[in-house]
Amino acid sequence: MQDETYPCRLYLISPPSIDLAVFPAQLEEALAAGDVGAFQLRLKDADDASIVAAARALVPVCQQYGVAFILNDRADLAIEVAADGIHLGQEDMSLKQARAILGEERVIGISCHDSPHMAMEAGEGGADYVAFGAFYPTESKSPEKLAQYGTPEPSLLQWWSTYTTIPCVAIGGLTPERAEGLVKAGADFVAAITAVWRHAKGPGAAVEEFNAAIRRGLKARTK
Repeated sequence: MQDETYPCRLYLISPPSIDLAVFPAQLEEALAAGDVGAFQLRLKDADDASIVAAARALVPVCQQYGVAFILNDRADLAIEVAADGIHLGQEDMSLKQARAILGEERVIGISCHDSPHMAMEAGEGGADYVAFGAFYPTESKSPEKLAQYGTPEPSLLQWWSTYTTIPCVAIGGLTPERAEGLVKAGADFVAAITAVWRHAKGPGAAVEEFNAAIRRGLKARTK
């Protein structure tokens, strides 16, 4: 996922539901348009067969472009579909359980919301990355969940990047304009859903805009 050539990268997350007749082409358009470090398949309401079918259609697209394929939550299915790793929420299985299933080679990321404590525990437990957010209102979380988990400030990214070497992902309602400031603050990845898949000019144009915003944020970070 990380690459020394790209100090910060785009982390794409799937819409909550996808049409396999069209989405593989949309993903390919996105990945062909610029740098993307990872793609997460996040189908919270789908059954196992649908998740497996989607993964088997999308893993080859990610492999073609050298993009890590991350499966949300399901360590058991990650093995079956040859995913590069999984992403866990605080209400999913434990990091220890996931590592026992996946071994040491696959990536495990953990949602840590606005909590430095959760992030430090995840890092000490062997997480490969932590995710902070939602930084902005987002359709992927209910208002109740957003209120429960809190809203982090960009300074959390700056603190984390100053005192640790574990990569952090900024997530939640990000547009290219919003992402730029979070890159400047220290994010190693910026995650996007709606701003990419609903972009008026298509996902390829969205990836180009996010990559440009990342470059601006990195330039501002070094000043």
